Parts: sequence; structure tokens; C-alpha cells
Amino acid sequence: MKERDVGAEEAMRQMQKIFQKLGRKALEMAKKEALQEKIECKEAREALSYFMSEYWHDLARPSLLALSCEAVGGDPKVTIPIAIPMILMSGAMDIHDDIIDQSKIKNGKPTVYGKYGKDMALLVGDALLFKGLMLLNKTAEKEISSEKMRIIMNVVKNMFFELGDAEALELQFRGNLDVSPQDYLRVVRKKAADVEAHTRISAILGDASPKKIEALGEYGRLLGMLILLSDDWTDLFDTEESVSRIKKESLPLPLLYGLQYSSIKDKLKTIFRKKTITKRDVELILESIRNTDISEKYAKLMSDLAEEAASKLRKQRVNSKDLDIIIKATLAGLKETKTGMGSRTTT
Repeated sequence: MKERDVGAEEAMRQMQKIFQKLGRKALEMAKKEALQEKIECKEAREALSYFMSEYWHDLARPSLLALSCEAVGGDPKVTIPIAIPMILMSGAMDIHDDIIDQSKIKNGKPTVYGKYGKDMALLVGDALLFKGLMLLNKTAEKEISSEKMRIIMNVVKNMFFELGDAEALELQFRGNLDVSPQDYLRVVRKKAADVEAHTRISAILGDASPKKIEALGEYGRLLGMLILLSDDWTDLFDTEESVSRIKKESLPLPLLYGLQYSSIKDKLKTIFRKKTITKRDVELILESIRNTDISEKYAKLMSDLAEEAASKLRKQRVNSKDLDIIIKATLAGLKETKTGMGSRTTT
């Protein structure tokens, strides 16, 4: 990846500022809603509190709701009643995803699955999902017109089904060294339904025209892909995460690209099939990739997706200044290292 420029660094700083300003209130309200429930089981109560208070700092989704609504001329405050249940439901999906992927640690912190085990994680995820759905239904009764809520509920339903379909398809990729990059990208696009749902709902709340709703929806879909693919790249440079992806999940896209190169394919397959993968093995994987043009190929893919996302908004004359910042900051997450390739960063 090319070195981040000053503009990218500034985009990261501005994005953090935007998230703190627009997402904090909704996140705190979601936390309050989740923790006010009376739970007799001490461990369940602790697991829920741990997730909401120490682990799940989701400022991005409520901020994206507010920004997208504002971009089409709406009042960002109207998104808060929707942001609260969406935060809880997204948290539930994250917990369930960790169970499926057997992810015990993320970004240096134990997941609920890693800290409290599979059964407790499943129960906490279910609790957040049901709480979120209840609050969404409550919002439908009081604060948003029935016609808008009918459309929004359909968007949420489609999001859940598409995400479930993506997870089911991805299960078929585990341990499969013959997955094509094209098939993987098709699933990545499905997994980006989460982000699209937020931008689409925001445009609806902002009374946008049908064309602008579609533009914001597609922007969200492409932004979601950028976020997922950025994680794919940075996962390579975290040894524990890299091993987990190889052994328990689907291979990240850079490694699927690597398997397309005859010069390194056999070497990579030998490592992937080992019972135990060591830190040295991960170093050998990175060294193999470094000897190809995968870095440049990946950079072009990301750049093309970013330009397509931005163009969707430009064509419909959507006020996209802050939304463009999020795209640029996502690309900036591909941090440089001494090797000339990326490493994991947190935002």
C-alpha cells in the first residue's frame, strides 16, 4: 500500500471527531436501555455489562445514520430513536458472529465469547437482539410515520436475511483453498448489507427522493465493502488474527489472491494445511505476498470501490463532504509498516 498522506491522516482525525460528536448520545442511550433490564443471573448480568460498557463502543453506526440524513437535507436528530435499537441489534450480530468464527479476542480485548464462553455469549446476543427489536417496534408506534416505518422495517428485515445468507455462504469457505476471489467478493458485498441499511434508512428519514435513497444505499454498500476489505488486509499483520482466519474462518482476500499466483501457491497451501501455524509461518506468508504485486492490486481494488462510492453521491448532488471523509479515513486505516505493507490499526 502507498504511504498515507497528510490528507488521509487528517481524515482519520476528522472522522473520530465526527463520531464523537454525532454518535455518543445514541450510544449512551443504547447502553442505558440494555443495562436497565433486571437480570438475576450474576454472570449474565456481568457479561451484558462488559459488552455494553467496556467492549461495544459503536459510534460509527449512529454517526453514519446522522450524517446520511443530514446529507439529504434532513434533521440528524430524527435518527436517534432508530440508532438506539440499531446499536443493540448490531451488537447482537457481532456477538453471534464471534461465536460462529470462534473469535476470542478482537483488537486486544476478549470478546464476550472469549471471556464468558459460547452459551453465555449466545444468551447475551439474543437479549440484545430482542431488546433492539422491541425498541424498534416502540419507535414505530410513537415517533415515525407508519409509512416510513413500514419501509424501514422492510430494510431491517432484508438486512438480517442477507447477513444470514452471507454467513451461511462463508461457512462453506472454511478450510477451502479453492475459493475464487470473485466468489469471496460476492459474499463481502452481501455482508455489507449492514452498512447499507443504515445509510438507506437515514435517507428515508431525511425525506430524500427515491434516486437519492438509492444513491445513499449504494454508498453504504460500497463503504461496507471497504471496511470489510480493510479488515481483511490488516488481519494479515496480526499473527493471532491471521492464524484464526486461516484455521477457523475464511481466508482473507489477499491470501485468496496469493493462491492465484503459481509462484507462491504451493508454498502458501503447505502452510495453510499445517496443523499448527506459527509466527514464523505468518512471516513467510507475508514474505511470499510481498514478492508479488498483490499490494498494488489490493490498493487499486480499494481505490476503485472508494471512487464508485463517492460518485454515487456526486451524481445525485448529495452533500457528501463528511461522507467522503469517512471513505478517505477507511482507506487510511491501511497503515504502512517497515515492510511496505499494512498493519492492524484501531479507530
